[in-house]
Amino acid sequence: MLHYFSIPGFFNAPLAWSSVPQILSGLPMSVYLTAVSFVCSLILGLLLTLSQLSHSRLLHGLSRAYISFMRGVPMLVVLFIIYFGFGANALPAAIISFTVVSAAFVSEVFRSAFMGIDHGQYEAAYSLGMSYGKVIRYIILPQAFRIGLPALGNILLDMFKSTSLAAMITVSEMFMDAKIVAGANQDYMTIYITIAILYWLCCVVLTTGQNWLERHLDYQRRAERLAKHA
Repeated sequence: MLHYFSIPGFFNAPLAWSSVPQILSGLPMSVYLTAVSFVCSLILGLLLTLSQLSHSRLLHGLSRAYISFMRGVPMLVVLFIIYFGFGANALPAAIISFTVVSAAFVSEVFRSAFMGIDHGQYEAAYSLGMSYGKVIRYIILPQAFRIGLPALGNILLDMFKSTSLAAMITVSEMFMDAKIVAGANQDYMTIYITIAILYWLCCVVLTTGQNWLERHLDYQRRAERLAKHA
């Protein structure tokens, strides 16, 4: 039956179907790269945001320069600099590269979210005797996360797709396995179409999770408002 979906000279459906298990053997590594790099980029991005919003001109200037540079340099170039230039091992080089580049975009999301929060909430928290760290942790950051969630979801999707670049430095993730299958069968078009579909399906799953989290946080926020007015 798979032959009905084949296009001679363009797409070999039986080969595509049989190659899926081998390609998906690299999925755990792609997920690992995405998860670790995204968590690290959230932490670094938050630190950059706090530096941007600080009263220190030095911290503000350094963070703005870092963000400008990382937003303007291709991910692949950063990956090659860390792997070939600094001689890092493949997996750490990939994680560091994805982290330092994505953190710049995460920081801009957090910055806009922080600025969208009423400054009176800072003053109210300080009047209760809360320290700056506690204000950020318990008052500002949860709201900023809710505001920035759609944009953070887009960064996560881009990061997952960018893990395919790790194949350029021999990290055995999905795209590397797809290249091996394509070379063994000498049918690059079929395998590349297959890997494109697999990446798309993975992104659909991630998007579904993001939508669920947005609905959950929105429901939680409405419940908190109702409790306050009860």
